[in-house]
This record gives sequence, structure tokens and C-alpha cells, in this order.
Amino acid sequence: MASLDEGWADPARLYREGRKARMLLDAAREAAAEAVGCRADEVVFTASGTRAVHSGIGGALAGRRRVGCHLIVSAVEHSSVLHSAEAFEADGGTVTRVPVNRGGAVDPSGYAAALRTDTALAVLQSANHEVGTVQPVAEVAEVCQAAGVPLLVDAAQSLGWGPVEGAWSLLTASAHKWGGPSGVGLLVVRKGVRFAAQGPADERESGRAPGFENIPAIVAAVASLRAVRAEAAQESVRLRELTERIRARVPRLVPDVEVVGDPERRLPGIVTFSCLYVDGEALLHELDREGFSVSSGSSCTSSTLTPSHVLKAMGVLSEGNVRVSLPMGAAEEDVERFLEVLPGTVAGVREKLGAPAPETVVQAEELVVDSLGKRCPIPVIELAKVFGDVPVGGTVRVLSDDEAARLDIPAWCEMRGQEYVREEPADKGTAYLVRRVR
Repeated sequence: MASLDEGWADPARLYREGRKARMLLDAAREAAAEAVGCRADEVVFTASGTRAVHSGIGGALAGRRRVGCHLIVSAVEHSSVLHSAEAFEADGGTVTRVPVNRGGAVDPSGYAAALRTDTALAVLQSANHEVGTVQPVAEVAEVCQAAGVPLLVDAAQSLGWGPVEGAWSLLTASAHKWGGPSGVGLLVVRKGVRFAAQGPADERESGRAPGFENIPAIVAAVASLRAVRAEAAQESVRLRELTERIRARVPRLVPDVEVVGDPERRLPGIVTFSCLYVDGEALLHELDREGFSVSSGSSCTSSTLTPSHVLKAMGVLSEGNVRVSLPMGAAEEDVERFLEVLPGTVAGVREKLGAPAPETVVQAEELVVDSLGKRCPIPVIELAKVFGDVPVGGTVRVLSDDEAARLDIPAWCEMRGQEYVREEPADKGTAYLVRRVR
């Protein structure tokens, strides 16, 4: 509140009001550096977390352009990182995307294998935005440091819970992720890292984030970071128990559900699961009517007809995806009510979509399911409806032109213990062949 009264002036000016604004800005920078675990002159305030990512990647790549034009990212990075990678490729650079395991984590050896003599930068999130899996940042940083390659860490999801360990070189974060105001990002560039700011620059923020600093928002962002950090240790234990409750009980309450993300190495407040035979958008709307604001990485929305890149990289079910994020202070009774409401809500959506009954009868050696022109989750629903009509050893050929089928049909097979044989080109779309093994 004081910064609204005292921080309105230009902190670059020498008159009294400017000096007051500069003192507020400097104090906020010192506090942010303490929270991150770096020097104050390594911290830059940006207009958003996305801007911090774009500026950090662009500046680091430009600063090391004499080394080469090779960038390493993981396959599950935030879209701001992937968009930067795409822009770099469009300008002639090369990008290696390191795969993840089924829990969503990279293996440090994947980064070691991707390193080349012309690698200018590696990027890795501290924790995944969609499924909460915590990445082995310290181990990857050690690999990169040994090769003389800087590592940029996207710490947006985790910084509110504690500093990022390891010998990283650059770090980005976003205030709204820890409960601060939107429109404030952090970019940290360690001393000794070659960095060349891109685009027009001015004297502000070491020339790395041009424009008048929003001092009240910056002060509020850093104050909120200090506040959540003071409660992080105790709150993390409480929220982890609540998310573990959701992870354990949802598969018992709702049939045909896959809980995704690493069960151990994960953030305290995020739990994600996917429901077979459910349209993700419809499920989110129904939960919203019950008073629950949840998100989805599912492909089943009218705005995006391609699967979530995170779920796709993990090789897990994408349809009917729900991401529950518990903020600090989330009440236990709200979690219990969510668990009470969810089974009926999922059942209602499945009924509307005509999901299959649990058991059907047998006979024909091979069946063809024509799902051309139908979107997720309909191809999987139609596969499940007829699957009981083939004997053990028989096959079902699903014709689909929906990109999500490439991920969801193999995921259905794994959940059901059936054999996914292969995909084949078809006259229209793609044919997915599934064999009944039990």
C-alpha cells in the first residue's frame, strides 16, 4: 500500500520522489534475490513470466551465437519455451527435444546425450505446469556445467515453494503463480553468463527489460513471495496429504481413470487425472456448475483439436483430463466435496456421450469401427462398445482422422490390458489396429 503512495515516480530520476521510488525498487530486488538465492544485480523484473522466458532464451542464445545455434529443451516445457524454440528454428537454429518417461520426468542422461559442441543453451522446467512432476534440475545442471553449456530453468511453478537447487545459469518465474499480481515476471542471469538483450533497449533493468517499472506491482509480487515462503514448509505437508487423498480415491470412486504424473517427485498442490469416455470440456463445465474451478490439458475442447503436448509426450490418456490445483489455504472440506461430486458428474457426462456398459458379448473375428469425422473421445467410446464382440485373438480396426486417437487408443489398450498392434494409413484418416488378448 505504501508503494502506491511512494512509488509512483520514475526511479531513474534524481529528485526526491524518484529516489523514494528507487529505494522501493531496490528493496524489492534485494528481497527477490534472497528468495531466489542469487545476487541482487542478477535480478531483472519483466512484464510477465512469458516475457521473462522469451527474453532469457533469446538473450542467452544471442550471447552465445559464436558457440553455435543448437538449443535443448524438454518435450514437456511450457508453451512460452516451445514458442521460443519454434522461433529459433524458423531463424535457422536447431532444437533437440528431450523425451520424458510416463511420469513426465526427463532423465539427465537424455540431456547429456543431446549436448553437442555447438549447443548454445539448454532449458528445463523445475516442475511441470500440467501434472506437477518435479524435474531433476540439479543433475541436469551438473551435466550442462561440465559441458560448459548454460541451463535456463523455468521455475514458475516451484519458486513459491523454495529456491531451485543446482548450478543453473538463468532462471525465470511469474508472480501470479505464487499468488502475487499478474504482470510481473522475474529473469535472473548469473554473472559470467554471456547474454545479449534482443530488440530495442533502454537504461532500465540492465537493458534487459525496457520500459517503466510497475513498482507497486513489483513490491506486491515480492511481498507475496516472502509471505508464501514463510508458510511453505508447513503448507506443503498439508496440501500434499490432500492431493494424495485425491490420487488414491479418484480411481476407487470413478472407473476407468488414469492418475498421471510422478507419484512421489511432484509439487504439493497439483494432481491430474484422465477419464476414459469423457469429453474434457463437458466435464469441466459440469464441475464448474458445482463450484469447482479446475483446468484441463485435454485435447477435447472446441478451441484445440490436438492433444496436450505434455500428455502426448508422456504417452498417457489425454481424453477427459482434469488438473486440480490446490492453492495455499485450500480447505479439506472442499476436497471432500469434490470427491463426493466427481463420480456422479463423470457418470453423467459418460451417459450423455453413450459410453459403453461394463460388459458386452462376443463373436466376430475382426470388426471395423468407422469414426471418421468424430472427435475425442468418440473414437475410443465406439472402440470400447464393440470390443466385447470379438473373441480373444480377434481384432478391431478403428478408422479415425482425429489426431488425439493416435494417443488415446494406445492409452486405452494399456489401461485395459489389450494389445495395441499398430497404426496403418487408410483411404481416409488412419487405421488403428487393436487385438483382444483376454
